[in-house]
Amino acid sequence: MKFNQLKPGILIACWLPLLWLLLDIILDNLGGNAVQAVHIRLGDWSLRFLCVVLAITPIQTMTNWRGMSEYRRMFGLFTFIYATLHLLAYLVLDHYLVWSIIATDILESSYIWFGIAAYLIILALAVTTPKWVVKLMGKDWKKLHRFIYFAAGAAIMHYFWQLKGNLAEPLFYLSIIILLLGFRMLVSFKNRVINRLMLPRGRR
Repeated sequence: MKFNQLKPGILIACWLPLLWLLLDIILDNLGGNAVQAVHIRLGDWSLRFLCVVLAITPIQTMTNWRGMSEYRRMFGLFTFIYATLHLLAYLVLDHYLVWSIIATDILESSYIWFGIAAYLIILALAVTTPKWVVKLMGKDWKKLHRFIYFAAGAAIMHYFWQLKGNLAEPLFYLSIIILLLGFRMLVSFKNRVINRLMLPRGRR
């Protein structure tokens, strides 16, 4: 099935978490600390979309399903959308855009630095998503987009350091990211071995 046929359904699925969150806000289903709930849920969904982006290459490798770049691009943009909403929730809902308080919080909270690093990388990847930018950047585009691995690592550290208590969820996401990156490393190692075996040996 072609991407254009699946695109409407994928778009609806990607917007559903936000619609669900808005419905919970309207119905007052967010518990005693609604602001924190909004902040956490948006952060969780940005991390989930990031995991989906990282899963595209393994899926393509195992299924030989070509044309997955469109899916990667779409899920990457939704990673950026939810990460931006997560950031806005922190700035507007948590601190009411009081920059002096925000600056103090950033200086005193080490985990925020990891969140900033992850967001800046995701921002750079989102800005360079359009096809004309890909053509303009050439080989540098691929080098830049490899920084998604650093974004994933920074996002996990951001998640770990801000929690006090149950670490089950960040450990779950960490295990997924390790599996996805481990798959890439195995494929890369396999390709190098095959390339070495295929190189013609010189005559003695």
